[in-house]
Amino acid sequence: MSDFTNDFWSWYVAGLTLVSIIACAVLLWISGTTKVKAHADNTTGHVWDGDLQELNNPLPKWWVYLFIITVIFALAYGLLYPMFGQYKGVLGWSSQGQHTAEVKKMQEAIAPIYAAFRSQAPEQLAGDAQAMAVGERLFQNNCAQCHGSDARGARSFPNLTDGDWLYGGTPADIKTTLMEGRNGMMPPMAAAVGTPEDVRNLAHYVLSLSGSPHDAVRAAVGKGKYGACAACHGMDGKGNTAMGAPNLTDNIWLHGWGEEAVVKAVTNGFSNQMPAQMGKLNADQIQVLTAYVWGLSNKPAAR
Repeated sequence: MSDFTNDFWSWYVAGLTLVSIIACAVLLWISGTTKVKAHADNTTGHVWDGDLQELNNPLPKWWVYLFIITVIFALAYGLLYPMFGQYKGVLGWSSQGQHTAEVKKMQEAIAPIYAAFRSQAPEQLAGDAQAMAVGERLFQNNCAQCHGSDARGARSFPNLTDGDWLYGGTPADIKTTLMEGRNGMMPPMAAAVGTPEDVRNLAHYVLSLSGSPHDAVRAAVGKGKYGACAACHGMDGKGNTAMGAPNLTDNIWLHGWGEEAVVKAVTNGFSNQMPAQMGKLNADQIQVLTAYVWGLSNKPAAR
């Protein structure tokens, strides 16, 4: 990777750019000063396809002027802006700096809106229509891509409206999830369970915990293999929010329902990640978004 970060590439890009501009100017100068001896019929003597001849006419003035303007513009742009390798330009402009300035300007513009919400707890904000209107926009811009515009999720993306929380559903838990993100991982457990038949029997026992359709005989046999799962999901199968281990008794299936889905989960495991939002949203926005998400599965009184 060091080959792409040392100073050579900066000089290479700068040199290649400058040589290209100079070459364009030289080509223009040669075209304007070189005289070709014309024949009596004002042709250069070049003939293609038997009768296609090249006239010895000068370049149109407007075309020449456009070339000159292009060269001057390129040199002026390279002087003002970072076009030549690591040279930062007279103006000191950068895309990152512009983005930072625009974000700062936006934060200053919206600060008065969030100031009214700052002193309220998420449970209170969830009943504030204005705060929830802002929260909905934050959700649609930052969360709906995975959880859906209706927040009901999809396979492998949690439903935020059903009250089933992998890492806890209190406002404090939701805020932590938003700020820090989550990395959910279930390791492949087939080796710990036993044979493929043991995995299938275990799948029926897991299905039985939520009252889902299952084979009672297989479930009875598979119960003895559940110990490999209990470390995370608990002996009662109700999960563990400290680890993000799902509740297996509530008939809510994040990665798909049925025997084959459970067998796949035990055999292959799963790895899911929710990115942290703290670097993207400020503390006030996190507070309002927390209230909005909490309100999706709770019914606060409207104010």
